[in-house]
Amino acid sequence: MMSGLSILSLVIFIVSHGYYVGASVSSSPEADFHSVILNVDLSGVFKRVNERFLSVAIDASIVAEEKFIYLLTSPKLRTLARALTPAFLRFGGTTQDFMIFNPAFQLFNTHHTNSVFEPGDICERLELPPLLEERLKQEWTLQKVHLQNEDLQKKYRSITFTEYTVDLLYSFTNCSGLDLIFGLNELLRTAGNTWDSSNARALLQYCESKQYSMSWELGNEPNSYEKKAGIRVDGHQLGLDFVELRTILQESKLYHNTGLYGPDISQPRAHRRDLLEGFLESGAEVIDACTWHHYYVNGRDTSLEDFLDPEVLNTLALKTQEVMETVERLSPGKKVWLGETSSAFGGGAQGLSDTFVAGFMWLDKLGLGANLGLDVVIRQVLIGSGTYQLVDDNLDPLPDYWLSLLYKGLVGPEVLLIKASSRKTKRVRVYLHCTNKKSASYRRGAVTLFALNMSKSPAMITLPAALSNSTAEAFVLQSDQPGKEGLFSKSVKLNGDVLKMVDDRTLPSLQGAPLPAGEHLRLPGYSFAFYVLSEAQALACQ
Repeated sequence: MMSGLSILSLVIFIVSHGYYVGASVSSSPEADFHSVILNVDLSGVFKRVNERFLSVAIDASIVAEEKFIYLLTSPKLRTLARALTPAFLRFGGTTQDFMIFNPAFQLFNTHHTNSVFEPGDICERLELPPLLEERLKQEWTLQKVHLQNEDLQKKYRSITFTEYTVDLLYSFTNCSGLDLIFGLNELLRTAGNTWDSSNARALLQYCESKQYSMSWELGNEPNSYEKKAGIRVDGHQLGLDFVELRTILQESKLYHNTGLYGPDISQPRAHRRDLLEGFLESGAEVIDACTWHHYYVNGRDTSLEDFLDPEVLNTLALKTQEVMETVERLSPGKKVWLGETSSAFGGGAQGLSDTFVAGFMWLDKLGLGANLGLDVVIRQVLIGSGTYQLVDDNLDPLPDYWLSLLYKGLVGPEVLLIKASSRKTKRVRVYLHCTNKKSASYRRGAVTLFALNMSKSPAMITLPAALSNSTAEAFVLQSDQPGKEGLFSKSVKLNGDVLKMVDDRTLPSLQGAPLPAGEHLRLPGYSFAFYVLSEAQALACQ
């Protein structure tokens, strides 16, 4: 039993950090809170997602000038990437369909196969010197502005890349523990408008000679080819192009069973449904998962209110159901991925997509996407052009990075059924998973509840009887600044402490706050939180 003094000390500690669990919540006026009541089913797994459910992308525009690929040898960036494993790393985007592999060393150095780019020792041997890193980061800031201007003007130019890009990209994923998916150029066409695979064959042969283990995609958003390049590829032909790529892969000893994903279409509209249907009819058998892209809003005309609007968040369910119904009808059982996704298309929303408020869209997408049955969600981007990246131009983590890191550590792939009811608000959303079993801190049967409160008023969440007797660990994320202005901040607090790296090779320990068993959770306004209920004894999570 805790003494009265120690209980009082705990209450003071918890309230000072802005959240509360326990019966004493009822002493506060109920009118100050949004009351949310939960019902859960802990008896079985509702959905199960890939262990690499939360994955990340690097936009191919980083090699518009090849020198910037050297940023991937930064020890800081490797540290940040390694902490998000297990995960896929997708290398692709609009630029991939304008990239041509030009093996420079085939022309100038026949001894390249004996170069320093060998798996195994590369992690120790290839690190970006601090002075060069600072110079590249400064130049990258200017390069991003140039790339954004090109995107606004719809200027798409051919870009050549050499073995350097392939070597450094592979070394980054290999040293970080990520699984690379490389996007090939689909806009290389023959006179008969079929895919010209000759350049891809050269790249594949090089990668196989280096024994680079990776998966593949072909093309990015084929529905926009006509607008970007004056080329139209219908769904049937797109599927046949994938069949050709699968045939090439099967001829390889290394890649005969490798992953192949596509077609990376934009979210459904009438002509995009036709494209997806045609693709599935001719190419579904050769892909391991069907990929599509989702963004909630246009980054050039959105607002803070959109990022906090439950109706905007609900559009994900409508679009996902359209895609999944099409896939299930034409290729039953095929996995469906969000192959590229973030808050706002057009490179993100300036002053929003890289700030604290973006976390509401991101965390809800992870929760709702898993409930809808998406197998993998690939975040645009870890690093790249635009304003929706997880790390800033100095390679420091932004709020969505910290949110992703907590999700990785606390949330397992098993989705549990949960229903929240409230008479006063739709701005509190909750999701429930088994706790990540790879975490040694929690016993079998533990569950992780994660919630987001898009209202300025705190929410009081009432736990069902099945969970109310469990102690909890709370991980509450808030802006480092109070009120609505804090939504624009690029810093985040965990249980009251601002999160930042200890040094370039060390992340802070993300500690939860222990809470006694009780029937209520108090979630502050404009916050999100993870609650690990370690004594839930959920049958689904044993």
